[in-house]
Amino acid sequence: MNSEVANVPVRTVLVSIAGLWLAYFLLITARGAVVGLEMQDALLWRRFLVCVAGAGVTVLLWLCIRLFMRHTLAVKMWVAIVMAAPASLLIAQINTMVFSPIEDQVRQEIGAKRGLNIRRDESGNLLLDVPAPIPDNGGAGDGSPDADSQTVTASIVIEPAPTAADTWRRLTDLALSRYFLLLAWAALYLAMFAGVQARAAERRGERFRSAAKAAELRSLRYQVNPHFLFNTLNSLSALVMTGKEDRAEQMIQSISRFYRHSLADDSTGDVTLEDEIDLQEHYLEIESVRFPERLKVDVDLPRDLAQLKVPGMILQPLVENSVKYGVSASNKPVTIRIVAREEYGRLVLRVSDDGPGMPSGHKGGFGIGLANVRDRLEARFGNEASITSGASLDGYETELRLPMVKHG
Repeated sequence: MNSEVANVPVRTVLVSIAGLWLAYFLLITARGAVVGLEMQDALLWRRFLVCVAGAGVTVLLWLCIRLFMRHTLAVKMWVAIVMAAPASLLIAQINTMVFSPIEDQVRQEIGAKRGLNIRRDESGNLLLDVPAPIPDNGGAGDGSPDADSQTVTASIVIEPAPTAADTWRRLTDLALSRYFLLLAWAALYLAMFAGVQARAAERRGERFRSAAKAAELRSLRYQVNPHFLFNTLNSLSALVMTGKEDRAEQMIQSISRFYRHSLADDSTGDVTLEDEIDLQEHYLEIESVRFPERLKVDVDLPRDLAQLKVPGMILQPLVENSVKYGVSASNKPVTIRIVAREEYGRLVLRVSDDGPGMPSGHKGGFGIGLANVRDRLEARFGNEASITSGASLDGYETELRLPMVKHG
């Protein structure tokens, strides 16, 4: 089990926090401008200071949530819900400390615009001073003021001095709005984390699929070598048994060159078509030691197709079949042809011979060698490649149709 946890990049987290509090700052500032709050300049920098502090508290909340990222989503959600409460209270307290010094000034500015005097007494009560007329005793006697009446200032308590309970109520009210703001960010962070985890899982899955595919291709290609080696050793044994030491030595040297070439490539990688056909010519050189008079070779590779990529040794079983069922089974010269063509945007490779063809009892031509080629094509290209094999007008032919994979 992989214990590695893919985390959201720190830069992304910090940008999301900065974006959240910048949006909050702009919205509150726009609201203040719309409702016409007084002393906007004095409020603006204090509001900015609170938002910076809020961003710092949000970073602390992130660090707390991050400690639980190896746990389930439910645990992370509960951590966010619980830890956002003290974080929002801390932001509310900072907000109160920053704005308390100018709250009374803002109220006084509002009252002054309306001709009212708003102040706070020594006990902390918020008072509204209003003028009250004192009727003259020599007046009309009906209770209405006359021209000689005097006025005094009467003070009305509009907000009593706050108690400890009032302070906590106000702090809680401020904290609630910040609480949901922090929860919204936490939800965004958990969503980003889930996205990062999903992408990491997708990359791991792709690596596992690639490894499995490479293992399959390696296994299929390794099936070719023992089969080929078995045939060549039989041929070598026959040459030795019949006293043809010179030809046996020539075959050993050819086998050495063949394996030096074939084993130099990555067993799961592609090779150029030119190299693949060159490898088959090495193989046919080996077989020509056995059949010096009967084996003829004809290769047709257009220059513009030479650098296309194909799976390594993909033609080997096809050429082997032509030797086994064409050259070996015939008493007359047999020509093995390897032809490459481009048809309708596809690479077409044909391996054919003018020998007697497959034995009549052979089922459909898909023996071990051809089945290996089919499986390798399916593993490498899926449904984009195909193989057909069967009798032709003058012998036997196998055709591969592949995507055109360019070099590099």
